[in-house]
Amino acid sequence: MAEKIIVVAGPTASGKTRLGIALAQELGGEIVSADSMQIYRRMDIGTAKATAAEQAAVPHHMIDVAEPWENYSVARYVKEASRCCEDIISRGKLPVVVGGTGLYIDSLISGRDFAANDGDEKLREELLAEYDRVGGEEMLRRLREFDPERAAKLPAGDKRRIVRAIEIYKLTGMTITKHDARTRAKPPRYDAAQIILGYADRAALYARIDRRVDEMVAEGLFEEVQGLLDSGLSEQCTAMQAIGYKEPAMALRGEISRGEAVELIKLGSRRYAKRQMTWFRRTKNALRIDWDENPDFEAARRLSTAFLHDSGIL
Repeated sequence: MAEKIIVVAGPTASGKTRLGIALAQELGGEIVSADSMQIYRRMDIGTAKATAAEQAAVPHHMIDVAEPWENYSVARYVKEASRCCEDIISRGKLPVVVGGTGLYIDSLISGRDFAANDGDEKLREELLAEYDRVGGEEMLRRLREFDPERAAKLPAGDKRRIVRAIEIYKLTGMTITKHDARTRAKPPRYDAAQIILGYADRAALYARIDRRVDEMVAEGLFEEVQGLLDSGLSEQCTAMQAIGYKEPAMALRGEISRGEAVELIKLGSRRYAKRQMTWFRRTKNALRIDWDENPDFEAARRLSTAFLHDSGIL
């Protein structure tokens, strides 16, 4: 029988952290973050990590587990987050998975069988160099020869995914399409009760995002980015290409003004939230809480607890 976990998900700035902590405190749970940026150390303000006080109130896992220069894969997340969940369960507590990275959440729940785990670094570097040499169209043509389904889903410019698909085939002799189908055929690793947060009026969410960006700037976002750059972190690494970091870096180089950087962060965050809402719309059998302009967290806590009882989680 699959172990039981709780998931609190939704777009950026939807109140996931606050509700997740409230539920963990009430139910004797511990937080397992599912955020692809909060894994990085020293990237605190721009990723909206739980504060020191919040992390002290309830044990948090999967925050500050990697350096910003590391390439952190979904496979690594599933491996490490699963280990956290198993440890929490072994101590008689409930894992409360909180975050907005839908791929992390879905992969954790399903126990997705990542082909060849993290792959072969030497082979990957060779394929990346080959992509640079012959171009995306040619690499996509090669992928199409053995995995036309995956090739049809990828644009020629998606260097990372094209290379990954070829890498998996070379390492395992099986296409990534077949690996994914095999995973879907398996029962999920966890019995997850999912609570999806959002806003009834998208404009209210966007206004909340804009306010939060302003708060981040006031808390020292530009200074945080400057500190990362001063430490020698390359602007080309994956973490520094994230919303909230690449824009201040551009301003610090003098390419745009600080005001322009702030507006770009807001725009990028709103677009990201829209993609998140599209992703979580696919989640089945979830409790959906759509806030008005003034979220009622106490009502949401009561509603969530009742849902968890009805779902058999409690």
